[in-house]
Amino acid sequence: MSTKPQMTPSGSPEFPHGMDLLNRQGLNKGTAFTEQERNQLGLNGLLPPHVESLDEQAVRAYEAYKRKDDDLERHIYLRVLQDTNEVLFYTLLLNHIEEMTPIVYTPVVALACQQFSHIYRRPRGLFISYLLRDSIPELFRNRPNRDVDVIVVTDGERILGIGDQGAGGMGIPIGKLSLYTLIGGIRPERTLPIVLDVGTNNKERLNDPEYLGWRHERVTGQPYFDFVDQFVQAVKQELPETCLQWEDFATPHARPILQRYRDELLTFNDDIQGTAAVTLGAVLGAVKVTGKSLKDQQIVMLGAGSAGIGVADGLRAAMIAEGLSEQEARSHFWVVDRNGLLHSGRKDLSPEQSVYAQPQERVTGWPKTSDGQIGLADVIGKIDTTILIGLSTVGGAFTEPIVREMARKVQRSIIFPISNPTSKSEAKPDDLIQWTEGRALVATGSPFPPVQYAGKTIPIAQCNNIFIFPAMGLGVVASGARRVTDSMMLAAARTLAENSPALKDSSASLLPALTYIRRVAAEIATSVGMQAQKDGVAPKLPREELREKVAAAQWVPAYPALAAAAK
Repeated sequence: MSTKPQMTPSGSPEFPHGMDLLNRQGLNKGTAFTEQERNQLGLNGLLPPHVESLDEQAVRAYEAYKRKDDDLERHIYLRVLQDTNEVLFYTLLLNHIEEMTPIVYTPVVALACQQFSHIYRRPRGLFISYLLRDSIPELFRNRPNRDVDVIVVTDGERILGIGDQGAGGMGIPIGKLSLYTLIGGIRPERTLPIVLDVGTNNKERLNDPEYLGWRHERVTGQPYFDFVDQFVQAVKQELPETCLQWEDFATPHARPILQRYRDELLTFNDDIQGTAAVTLGAVLGAVKVTGKSLKDQQIVMLGAGSAGIGVADGLRAAMIAEGLSEQEARSHFWVVDRNGLLHSGRKDLSPEQSVYAQPQERVTGWPKTSDGQIGLADVIGKIDTTILIGLSTVGGAFTEPIVREMARKVQRSIIFPISNPTSKSEAKPDDLIQWTEGRALVATGSPFPPVQYAGKTIPIAQCNNIFIFPAMGLGVVASGARRVTDSMMLAAARTLAENSPALKDSSASLLPALTYIRRVAAEIATSVGMQAQKDGVAPKLPREELREKVAAAQWVPAYPALAAAAK
């Protein structure tokens, strides 16, 4: 939060004092207020006499964190700390980033969304209800801070792998924006989480007497899209230069919304584009480990929703960039959904899915399931699959026979069970390593511990969007980009791949350790900004000057001197 004095209605400056100051999470230092600040800001008597350093506070906060009995309690503790003292919150997370990122976000945030109404403490962000659809600009004017660099918005319908959570979906934007700050360095007071509350079809939520959202079945059809448009028009009116990230919208809504507004706003959909970019980054690294090129791969994907098709789009664009024609690139994809392989004989495909429909004559005579479908096992049995990606939310879908058949045909199998939370993962990494005799290159959507095999410890990369969206936010803020283009996402993926530890040690993780993620985010942000210039959507700057702007924009948690600001 800015330390500049706020102006009173009469025009005279007024800096918060006493309890008002202690209740401002962006200004509160707690026991770290200096004696001078305590004297000048009316804090004497409100705090214990000992003045602590930020490091001392972080040690004490970590002790309190470790006393919590389960992950949800740890999540609640961190959220309360975030609402109390943001500098201490982010310092604690940076000190323990590998341990606490899964608590703040996936997988624990899924449980936090399910329990949102039961663990709610303090307001954060904006709840934009369908009931108030004609007052959205006024709701925006109630936002906690005037200047906003990044908005994350959800309608709560497709939260991770757990589905419709209604207003409880707010936990996702809150968690995402925490990572924008933790990793990308976006200033916390310049972020805004939003939930569009259009009701919920989750009977458990509707029947919960403590549910805090609008108790109504979901608004659908044209009224839904009209409501989204009212929201977008309010963003354009109130925050026209703000980056807007769409998060966890259901397949029928996600892509149409993105396609409609991507040329009007600085906007992207993380499930479609962010998932695609991080997966592409991990795949590019894995392919280099195998000594092959991307255009030589045969890619089988389980899941044809917005995230699955988004991943396929990213991989296809990269193949075309390597020299394949559009049609040649499409021929390398074998996409399976709940109704089997996508092929030209099916009449139930969306336009986006039809792009990946194999010609029916190419699969004539293939084995089929008892339902007459060409299933995942049938596809694996017929082609030499080199890459297997899961975005189906069907836990255990990558069975031992499927994986062994794949591994029988290729030396190094690239297998990514990306669905989350953990219970929805298509396979467990230790099984994949065992079934492939240690030859699989694995990345998952949720965190898994390292696998022990043949005397080696094999770390498992978490193919998580945190490698992309915080860097994307940093890149657009530092570069002054006006739009987010597909080539900016491709640039982010390539830079991520260049930072793969597996390029130096084939048994290492495919993605960087979280301890280095802020440095990697700065590199990605620079590449994104340079690509934005090439695409004509950002002012021209030399690379070194842009790099300096990225470094300057990456906020680091530290207490400001408030005594001088209060004068």
